[in-house]
Amino acid sequence: MQRLYDFLRRHPTWVDGFWAVFLFGISVMFEVAEQSDEGTDAEAAIIPVILLLCLVIALRRRMPEKMLLLAVAIGVVQLLTDVSTTPGDFAFLVIVYTVAATGARWASRLALAMGLSAACVAHLRWWNHDASALANAALIVFQTVPFALAWVLGDSVRTRRAYFAQLEERASRLEKEREAQAKVAVAAERARIARELHDVVAHNVSVMVVQADGAAYVLDAAPDQARKALETISSTGRQALAEMRRLLGVLRTGEHQEVGEYVPQPDVEQIDDLVEQCRTSGLPVDFKVEGTPRPLPSGVELTAYRIVQEALTNTRKHGGPNAGASVRLVYFDDGLGLLVEDDGKGAPHELYEDGGADGQGHGLIGMRERVGMVGGTLDAGPRPGGGFRISALLPLKPAH
Repeated sequence: MQRLYDFLRRHPTWVDGFWAVFLFGISVMFEVAEQSDEGTDAEAAIIPVILLLCLVIALRRRMPEKMLLLAVAIGVVQLLTDVSTTPGDFAFLVIVYTVAATGARWASRLALAMGLSAACVAHLRWWNHDASALANAALIVFQTVPFALAWVLGDSVRTRRAYFAQLEERASRLEKEREAQAKVAVAAERARIARELHDVVAHNVSVMVVQADGAAYVLDAAPDQARKALETISSTGRQALAEMRRLLGVLRTGEHQEVGEYVPQPDVEQIDDLVEQCRTSGLPVDFKVEGTPRPLPSGVELTAYRIVQEALTNTRKHGGPNAGASVRLVYFDDGLGLLVEDDGKGAPHELYEDGGADGQGHGLIGMRERVGMVGGTLDAGPRPGGGFRISALLPLKPAH
């Protein structure tokens, strides 16, 4: 049954053709029976009229407007040639419904006008003189109601189809918007991961390079100091691998990830460890905390940590020999202040802006993006007399 139903839906003209043949047979039998009862000859135009009415049924869904015009023409011919009504006139009712449901608006209005006037015009042409005027009027109203109902039903079907089409279009548009938002989210996540990887690699690798150079320099003269440097390289490498595993883990799809593979994001409490690591690598750092420490939003804590990390990395890379740095962390009532300064003289301001002497880094650019994401402000530039200064204010509430 489902296959039959699908076949009929794919070939609606065949279905209409079947009903057209059925209606033609009924109309011919009705006319033959009527002529036999009255003992008169069949009207010459009756068969062509029936055939054309059946054609209206067969092609109503392929060309509804043309079939409506054909039905109007057939009705006029019936009036002019005095062809009496037959079961084939049921086609008028069908075409009114079809045009109201699927035809153009002008055709729908024409079908309504034809349906409302058909019964009245037919009764005026073939008035029943044996019945009273009231009976004829009641019969006109009775025969007009089916045409009105057919048009109303067809128009309601048109409205429902338009509503469903609107829902489908809206669902399709929402799906496209969701896909666009997903692409934007993926791009933002990739940018975030790129910034995180830059911070992790730039800081930890620079520490490892400095320690490796120092170990090679004192390997023969001070083996204990060289061993300590190698231990620092080992711990720094492990830390870098752990953070890179956490960042790259979000790019994996369809794989089971152990919770233990990830480490928490850095926060302000780990700045002390960061400073100590820099001191171990040979960079003197003065670290002070002012105000009353308290829990901060995770975004603010991560931004603060990455700013200090990037600033100290730039000092180590570009500050030159014997450079020192200072870090100030200030808790305000409505924000967190950061001040990172160094007295290095080994690199001009342009190198800091580019993020590195190779011109490939994005140090300060990444800082500004991070600070902007939490609604803060960043001021970076050379200090009078030499060195570099980075000042940031991170609000505890996002800017509106």
